[in-house]
Amino acid sequence: MTSATTTSATSSAKPTKEDYKKIAKVKKNRSAGDWVIIAILVIGGLAMLFPLIIILLNAFKSSADYNSTGPLSWPKEFSLTGVIKFWTTSAFPQKVWNSVWTSGLVAIFAVILSIFNSFALGIGRVKGRRWIILLIMLANMMPQEAMLYPLYIMFKAIGLYNSGWAIVVIFTVIQSAFGTYLLSSVYGTFPKAILEAAALDGASRWKILKDVVFPVSRPTLSVMLVFFFIWTWNEYMYPMAFLVDNSTQTVPIAVSALSGDKLMDVTTTAAASLLSIIPTLIFYLIFQRTLSRGITAGAVK
Repeated sequence: MTSATTTSATSSAKPTKEDYKKIAKVKKNRSAGDWVIIAILVIGGLAMLFPLIIILLNAFKSSADYNSTGPLSWPKEFSLTGVIKFWTTSAFPQKVWNSVWTSGLVAIFAVILSIFNSFALGIGRVKGRRWIILLIMLANMMPQEAMLYPLYIMFKAIGLYNSGWAIVVIFTVIQSAFGTYLLSSVYGTFPKAILEAAALDGASRWKILKDVVFPVSRPTLSVMLVFFFIWTWNEYMYPMAFLVDNSTQTVPIAVSALSGDKLMDVTTTAAASLLSIIPTLIFYLIFQRTLSRGITAGAVK
């Protein structure tokens, strides 16, 4: 009985000839509008990849090759001059470590802070929760330029100016404000029956958060973690204002420093842009499955 059930389940899981026929029929039944949409999406995808293609073409050119053939031609010979120049002059490994350190800590701290805040607002039902969420939403809408000078004065007074911890503290608060606004609405719709059952079993608030709420919201938290890391990595204004020494600066600051030269080397700038993209691309590829699962789970819920 068990083997028969297993066999039937295995056979039903595999696509049959009829399934392939249905797929082929759907493809044949595509209207002209469907093909137009597919063509627009392909063109849009190529347009989005065009800047990356230009960077790849020019990152491995020599300056003489670029000056003679322009930015759209294929390199006559493979050259690593721009890559080596940017790697050595900007202390790129140190910049990568600074970006990884600040972005990783911000992502972790912001997610943890968002969980605690959202649990109090969405499930704990603290008094005035609607006003608190409204204030958080208004804080998210405030332009970062308006907070730059007050934060500069504050971190200068407490001795964290020109320190990576200033960036960690600032963006932990900024990212957790968005995370709290997002998660509080999710936790506000959490099934009360599950929470009441856990409370009747003698579970404390901490145990409910750790064993009930956190596992259910893990897909959403994984998406937030990825986005917080990438958003912090790409930040330019606050690191430029707060990180003065070369040893504390991040990757975007190192890339922007090239445009300040009187004679900008285009091939070196292209190589710098390519090197700055690679770490975030690797991070995204590592967590791509986690990100897609989190988005799918959120859509199903």
